[in-house]
Amino acid sequence: MNFSDLASNPHRRFNPLTREWVLVSPQRIQRPWQGQVEEVPPEATLAYDPTCYLCPGNTRAGGVRNPAYTETFVFDNDFAALKPDTPQAEFHERELLVARSEAGRCRVVCFSPRHDLTMARMNVPELRHVVDAWTQEFSALASDPHTNSVQIFENRGAIMGCSNPHPHGQIWADETLPNELSRELTAFRDYRQAHGTTLLQDYLDLELEKQERLVCANDHFVVLVPFWAVWPFETLLISRRPVSALDELHNDERTALADILRQTTIRYDNLFLTSFPYTMGFHQRPTDGADYPEFHLHAHFYPPLLRSATIKKFIVGYEMLAMPQRDLTAESAARWLRDVPAERYC
Repeated sequence: MNFSDLASNPHRRFNPLTREWVLVSPQRIQRPWQGQVEEVPPEATLAYDPTCYLCPGNTRAGGVRNPAYTETFVFDNDFAALKPDTPQAEFHERELLVARSEAGRCRVVCFSPRHDLTMARMNVPELRHVVDAWTQEFSALASDPHTNSVQIFENRGAIMGCSNPHPHGQIWADETLPNELSRELTAFRDYRQAHGTTLLQDYLDLELEKQERLVCANDHFVVLVPFWAVWPFETLLISRRPVSALDELHNDERTALADILRQTTIRYDNLFLTSFPYTMGFHQRPTDGADYPEFHLHAHFYPPLLRSATIKKFIVGYEMLAMPQRDLTAESAARWLRDVPAERYC
């Protein structure tokens, strides 16, 4: 049986990054929907909102006043999930009840002083400031000997838990490796030992050869729907050059990253004619000072929307109890994203 025959019937796909499987059921994409449908929340229209605690000059919820910033603005989260002064402690009971303290730091990155912007509505020079801020923060946090992992991410949209529409993201610095990064690192390491190359370099070469799941690209980055995608319009952003983190990017690569982020988020907005909700985050090498030649910089986009801007499809049932499952094939999702214009609808 060739892949086209396999792809039209229920089948499993293997994710080499996490070594998990996803069930794909393409025949279910036509099923009727009588589940949750809700109105799309209105987009921010004010360039400055006097009630927004992230706008320039306003007082944040923690009581600190923001400076009158004009580009990006980074500060310690007033309600951080991690604290640098967490006392060290550990608890064990028969290897069944186990807990350890976790120190760290949480930073907030305001992408722009403009309250009404998103990455899709920012231009490349504006997004380049964001890329530079991410890179500077990664380097600064990585220099702390107590930091072993730096996670840069953005939650976009109210249904993704974003508490404020002002364009912003977060950076969390951990003293241990989070689960997802740890799994990927093991897969990267084993693949390099077996093949002498990075896993994502070989995967990217294969996708560029096949041209089936590509969404957009420039000279330095490629965005595609991964073969093993779980979320309906999940994408994977991969650097063409196998660098391990943002701090290894050259000047033109940083600009290219800004460009590919803009291209990707515009296509998401154009697909559903709304500011598309998603969780996006970069995976980079651990920051313990060791060399990680096996690691390859990449970012994941996880959007929850299934077939319209109003239909919610959560990971529930079989997905929570057995394994991830999706109806829309990666090839179809890539085609939909690829076929929409690269200029935002409004």
